[in-house]
Parts: sequence; C-alpha cells; structure tokens
Amino acid sequence: MMQNVDFDRVVDRHGSWCTQWDFVADRFGVADLLPFTISDMDFATAPCIITALQQRLTHGVFGYSRWQHDDFLSAIQHWMRSRFATSVAADTLVYGPSVIYMVAQMLRHWSQPDDEVLIHTPAYDAFYHTINANQRKVLSLPLQRRGSQWHCDMDALETLLARPRCKVMLLCSPHNPTGKVWQPEELHQMAALCARYDVKVISDEIHMDMVLSDVHHTPWSAVAQSAWALFTSASKSFNIPALTGAWGIIPEAADRQAWFHALKQQDGLSSPAVMALAATVAAYREGAPWLDALRAYLQSNMQHIAQRLNSELPLLAWQPPQATYLAWIDLAPLAIDETQLQQRLIEHYKVAIMPGSTYGSVSRSYLRLNAGCPRSKLDTGLDRLIAALQSF
Repeated sequence: MMQNVDFDRVVDRHGSWCTQWDFVADRFGVADLLPFTISDMDFATAPCIITALQQRLTHGVFGYSRWQHDDFLSAIQHWMRSRFATSVAADTLVYGPSVIYMVAQMLRHWSQPDDEVLIHTPAYDAFYHTINANQRKVLSLPLQRRGSQWHCDMDALETLLARPRCKVMLLCSPHNPTGKVWQPEELHQMAALCARYDVKVISDEIHMDMVLSDVHHTPWSAVAQSAWALFTSASKSFNIPALTGAWGIIPEAADRQAWFHALKQQDGLSSPAVMALAATVAAYREGAPWLDALRAYLQSNMQHIAQRLNSELPLLAWQPPQATYLAWIDLAPLAIDETQLQQRLIEHYKVAIMPGSTYGSVSRSYLRLNAGCPRSKLDTGLDRLIAALQSF
C-alpha cells in the first residue's frame, strides 16, 4: 500500500552544503541558478529512514562498525526477493563507499591498462572518467533510438565484444541518461555474447528501483552466463547519497577475496558509515510504501513535462522515459546550438540543466533535466526552458 506523502512540499536546500544548489557554480560557472542537474532529489527521505537515523543518533556512540551481520544482509535479501523475485546468497554480498568506487575496483581487478571497456552511449559521465582515469579505454556502442524507445544493435555489440582487448562490459541498468529498461531477451542475448567472448560484466543497477512505466527491471544476476558483478545502492531510490554506502553481488569466491583485499588492504577501507547501514536497513525493511508513492509522483512529473513541452513545442513530440527521474530531451527538431542554448539558459533565464554533451559528444542536441523535485519547482524550470527555446 502506498503512503500518502506530500511531495509538493518545498524543502529549502540552500546552505545545506548540497552539490545541486550550493555548488551549482562549480559546473555552470554562475551561482544562484535554479538547478535541475546532478541526480539527487529535492524531497526529504522516507520517514522510516529518518526515524532509524534518529534512533541511532540517540545512542550517541559512533565507533567502528561492520556490515556483515544479519540485520543488513537479510534486509538486502528481503528487498531483492520482494521487489525483483530474486534470491541472493548472503555470502555473495559485498559493501563499498559508492557504486562508482566499486565499479572502479572491479575494472582494476578484471582488466589491465590499455584494455577496453564497453559501454552503451550516451553514458553517465562518471563512466568515461573512471575508465580513462584507470588507464583503460572506452569502447563506445551507441544506442539507437526508434521513436521513444532505445535499442542495442546486437551485431555491433558482438563485433566489439570480439575485440581481443575488450575485457569488460560496463552495463547501466536501467540506463542513464536515456531511461531505458533493458528487457529480459536483450539481457539474455548480451549475456550469451559476453560468455562467448569471455567478456566480464559489471552491472550498475543504482536506478533499479526507479522504473516508472509498466515494464519491469531484471537484475543481471537473473541472466548472467560469465563472470559478473552487480552494484547498487538505496541512495538514488530513497534520496540518501550523502550518507554514502553501496552494496553489490560478486558470486565467485576468488573475485570476492580479491575485492576484499583491495578494499581493506590497498585502500584501507574497513568500517562503513553506520548511518548508511541504518538507513539502508530501514529503507529495505519499511520503505516500500514510500517508494511506491514517490514513483507515482515522479511518473506524474514526467507526464507533466511531456504535456507542457509538446503543447508549447509540438516538434519535440517528447515521451517520458521508462525509468529514472531524468528527462532526456532531444532538441534536434529545433536546430538550436547547444553552446548558445546553455549560455542563454544560464545568463538570461538563470536555470541550470545538464547539456547532452556531458554524456557523450553525439548527444549535443539533448538536455538532461532532473525531475526529482516538487511540481512548483518543475513548472518554474519548464517556464524558463520553454521561454529560452522559444527565444530562438
């Protein structure tokens, strides 16, 4: 049963040290812009999480902590079973400070400098940075758009996987920024190809809870045929990324041993943030009704974006994504230069929206607008975006 939650309530985030509001100038060069940028939300987290944090805070002692206990492990098992009909063995679970850290660690374990890592593009910008900064090479497979749906060219995928230095496929599932939910038949086909060419798979499933349509998320663990790791977190779903913390599944014992050695010995990370543990347990044990209410609100926000954009700018014919609270908007029908648009949005309309080129140069005609916010903020942003587009 969904909770009755007032997601229209505006929470003033100014002065809370938040990246999206207080540090918007870091990326856009100007302060005090109305931001629709980094992928966190403007909503307070679930009440059950706040209660759990308050209870832990009242205890008053914040010594070193552990995550390998039944409270944490069974909460993850419960969530995966109840939300995705997936069984997870407790001894296959791992923990880390963030999903992207965990991705980087497995890239180092499963590949060598100058090896190639396949990603579907456009891609989350941290994928490019992490691959390149670890001296690996990005192997880009552009997704193909047909109408409002995105597709993977499986013949092109096989060609790239067959390259001798392609060692890892880094999958984003659901996909950021397009919002694509991978269908089981696609995942099975990709799994078979990766097994055929001995390519290992890292599946970033941080948006797994954010499916907004009538399709369903299938974890990589349900289709895997070769070596793999799945990493995710409650951080996106329950808007708690500042607490840090992520978890994953690494099924092979030798890979897990290498993981723990790198985490604890090389990087000196052993004690997790205890507030992150408390929040995750509460989210996965008690947070489902709140999350379902949030997803309904986000879906309504996406439909509202479509209604407003297509009413004012019919050429766009924009359709909501299958997943995530990130509206991936193709402005190509308007033939507006990205640089000029960004300049006008920032300098004249005082709004920050992520340019498509952040996610790959082929996406210069796109904007990624974060719709994880109250409707009043969304409408103000849409007012400014539409006015900017119409000014051209």
